[in-house]
Amino acid sequence: MNENNPENAAPIEIPKEVLSEQALRGVIDNFIQREGTDYGVSEISYETKMQQVQKQIDKGHVRIVFDPNTESVSLMPEQEWKKFQKR
Repeated sequence: MNENNPENAAPIEIPKEVLSEQALRGVIDNFIQREGTDYGVSEISYETKMQQVQKQIDKGHVRIVFDPNTESVSLMPEQEWKKFQKR
């Protein structure tokens, strides 16, 4: 793996404070849409899911990251983020 190869660039954390409320909501919405609607035994409303993800971001359990390889912004669980930090 070539460290100087832009295709191998590590994700960059985006502090939630630098995003507008609308932008943050868009990131969360995109995450929810990609995740699907199968939440197990009980259905969870869209707004409830939005609130749950927002709380996870607020508590630091989920990070907002920019992937320079795909030029996209997404959410990453804290444990996965920590793996990138150790590289």
